[in-house]
Amino acid sequence: MVEHIVLFKPREGVTEEQVNGFIERLKGLKDRIDGIVDLQAGKTFTDRSQGYTIGLTVRFTGRAALEAYGPHPEHQKVVAAAREIAADLIAVDFEI
Repeated sequence: MVEHIVLFKPREGVTEEQVNGFIERLKGLKDRIDGIVDLQAGKTFTDRSQGYTIGLTVRFTGRAALEAYGPHPEHQKVVAAAREIAADLIAVDFEI
């Protein structure tokens, strides 16, 4: 299995409504893309986030599922939404 972690830093001026809507779009990927075992998304409650206040974790069946996720049309819609609200992001992928 593969764990995919992404942290998003919202742009200045992004509203809570926009953040919440983005998180719901992230959560919606779980049932739309094959190979996802689990998906969680939410806002941080800690002050240690250095501005990365939205977190996403996706567990995939393996590397092939992760590779298929990248270009998947549903994922690409969320990527487009991320470009609108995120000033920066960090992604990490590792086998578990």
